[in-house]
Amino acid sequence: MKDITIAIDGHSSTGKSTVAKQLAKQLNYTYVDTGAMYRAVTYFAMQNNCFNGAQLQTEALLKQLDEISISFDFNQETQKSYILLNGKNVEDSIRSMSVSNKVSTVAKIPQVRSKLVEIQQKMGKKGRIVMDGRDIGSVVFPDAELKLFMTASVEARAQRRFNEIKSKNPQVTYQDVLNNVIERDQIDSTRSVSPLIKTEDAILIDNTNLTPEAQFTQILQLAQQRIKAH
Repeated sequence: MKDITIAIDGHSSTGKSTVAKQLAKQLNYTYVDTGAMYRAVTYFAMQNNCFNGAQLQTEALLKQLDEISISFDFNQETQKSYILLNGKNVEDSIRSMSVSNKVSTVAKIPQVRSKLVEIQQKMGKKGRIVMDGRDIGSVVFPDAELKLFMTASVEARAQRRFNEIKSKNPQVTYQDVLNNVIERDQIDSTRSVSPLIKTEDAILIDNTNLTPEAQFTQILQLAQQRIKAH
């Protein structure tokens, strides 16, 4: 059996990261959350005067792009990986609604995408990797042996995201989250560089009415079949 690369793309709040983590753990593969990488750059931009209100000062960010270092580490106690921005754990900070509202604006900048794609491709050179994001199968690993494209109804995704963040952010409303999901879909799908698309060879997973357990069973079987085939 050959080690393979697994690319998981799809819309926001479809549970890509959750299922990718589960899959990597089950297969003993490395997991990389590319969405967290774009969130980290967004958080950096917010902390370093690159936003004027909601307006991104693109040139200010580009001037500081070389100062950004992103890596992942694994906590043996919690058995979870977390993202480091310039050596600092920002796993919790990047999950805020304020970052969510700005991340698609940062992610559509060609120079940001180029920098992060380069890092991602270096991470994936050894194989045995599960990576999720928006352009993994189309740009980062176009030759990945298994490509999945995850989607669900806008309402289902907004409800999941709302359930996830309401305890940390009691002020947020379902409508806030729904608007954010719709806006991110629009930006992700229409940007000029690496738009969110389903490649012809990607397997569609619509989890609107799937339980997490049923979805994981389905995806694990697909991965195991593809590993055996190689």
